[in-house]
Amino acid sequence: MSLVGKKAPIFSAPAVINGEEIVEGFSLDQYIGKKDVVFFFYPKDFTFVCPTEILAFQEKLGEFEKRGVAVVAASCDTEESHLAWLMTPKNQGGIEGVTYPVVADTAKTIAHNYGVLAGDWNYNEEGNLTFEGAPIAYRGTFLIDKEGTVRQETINDLPLGRNIDEMIRLVDALHHVEKYGEVCPANWEEGKEAMKATKDGVADYLSKN
Repeated sequence: MSLVGKKAPIFSAPAVINGEEIVEGFSLDQYIGKKDVVFFFYPKDFTFVCPTEILAFQEKLGEFEKRGVAVVAASCDTEESHLAWLMTPKNQGGIEGVTYPVVADTAKTIAHNYGVLAGDWNYNEEGNLTFEGAPIAYRGTFLIDKEGTVRQETINDLPLGRNIDEMIRLVDALHHVEKYGEVCPANWEEGKEAMKATKDGVADYLSKN
């Protein structure tokens, strides 16, 4: 089920911050009342599509930060695996230079609670607990506001990389709605006209566009 409109699931887990330091008990609660958060999951460390996304978020990190948005990544790998990957040069398949937090969801509970785990536990005929599917996360992305409420989510299948510029557009749309009380129509971008959430407002917008 969608998390949109609901409080983001709470967690406390190890993470690598600043690309070099492992911390215990990392939580998104630290941003409540202070920053919006783009929280995204990726399948696995040391893979192929994942570094392109992780590095793309880093390249756009300044755009998120100037909008008061924290970027946080997570996968079901260990914090030690994260750190090793973060210390591997890009030309060797690594993600060296990434500075935003990368959470280690080794218990897979965070991915499960966010609805992005690419499989689930079940019991076989012998009564043994098994895992059906892939024990890794889909490419889930969640925009969480300062109150800790999920305002947008997208979940991509494992081979489908996401568009980082679209996340910036959605952040801009959220901020516009919060600031002006208007709603953002299809393909809205910062600087374009939005509209009032009334029949007259819609009619006025459509007549101009």
